[in-house]
Amino acid sequence: MPDADLREEIARLEAEIEDRAEAIERCRKVILLSKLVAAGGAILVLLLLLGLVQVDPAVMIGAIAAVIGAGVALGSTTTSCNQLTTALQDAEARRDELIGMLDLRVASDGVDRRRLH
Repeated sequence: MPDADLREEIARLEAEIEDRAEAIERCRKVILLSKLVAAGGAILVLLLLLGLVQVDPAVMIGAIAAVIGAGVALGSTTTSCNQLTTALQDAEARRDELIGMLDLRVASDGVDRRRLH
């Protein structure tokens, strides 16, 4: 494969890697929010059952719905995040493979860099 094609494919993979990294970060935010909502709903249910909060059917239904909904969102988003992570790792491996195929040369300005001081 010519170097120009390799460079285009590498650039495409880098854009894909960046997009997936951003999607993974969004997933992590949704996962955190889901955990917070589930915890809040569970605490409210517990307070209702202990009688520390006045029992209101609408509040009880809302708290239970929050726990269930957050659990569903957590599971779905975790699966999506895992799939995105696998795809990201695959794209990074392919990019590294393509970079290894490039005919790279060391650039030098003509100065001997072997002396360290």
